[in-house]
This record gives sequence, C-alpha cells and structure tokens, in this order.
Amino acid sequence: MNTNILLVEDSRDDEELVLLALRQAGISADVAVARDGEQAVARLGNAAEMAAMRMVLLDLKVPKLNGFEVLKRIRANDATRRLPVVVFTSSDVRSDIERAYELGANCYVCKPVDFVEYSDVVQQIGRFWLALNRKV
Repeated sequence: MNTNILLVEDSRDDEELVLLALRQAGISADVAVARDGEQAVARLGNAAEMAAMRMVLLDLKVPKLNGFEVLKRIRANDATRRLPVVVFTSSDVRSDIERAYELGANCYVCKPVDFVEYSDVVQQIGRFWLALNRKV
C-alpha cells in the first residue's frame, strides 16, 4: 500500500473522525496511523513508504516522542525535510504555535470541538495538501 498521509494521533476517536471526514469529502488517500512519536519516526524511515507520502498530519500531544520531537526529526532528515507537515492539535497556546513554526511546520490547525467544523477542517486540509499542493 502506498501511504499518502501519515496520521500521528494517539486518539482512536480522532483517527476515526479524520478518516470519516476524508471519505465524506471523496478524498481517496491511504492513511497510515502512528500512535506515538516513535512509530511515526519509524514509518518515516521506510523509503518505500516515503515515495508516495504526501503529508504528515501531526498531533503534538502523542506519547514517547511528542509532536515537536517528531517534527525536529522530520526536518533534520534529508529524505523527509521537505515533506509537508500539518500540525493538527488541540493546543491553541501561542508558544506551541510559535515553536511548531520555528521547527518547520507548514501549517498549524487547532482541532475544532464541533463535529461539523472538525470534519470541514480535515476536508479542507486534505483537499489542499493532496489535490492542490504539488510535491517536490
């Protein structure tokens, strides 16, 4: 399977919401899920999987290695440094937003609490990064 999106998310509920929103929007993407930062880094080290990777949807609050550490490692690796990373997290703390951008996030989106808004945001992210954005 060619993975288009690496979803770094420890919440199964959020995982299901993301997958549902993508399906509802008619976005056909193969999504791999990493439940913690170590799994994310391991997946990003797989060259075959990286060939089709279009984006990382990254929660900051994941176990083992947090999202900031994952982002640092993505940007430090020549094979992944240009991979689009969308931080998709519940934190609206200014210092988290600033840090994410300083570490090289392409986008920072706060997870809406409302299901309809959540679904709309995920669909917009998917459309932009998978349909409109051009991969290097």
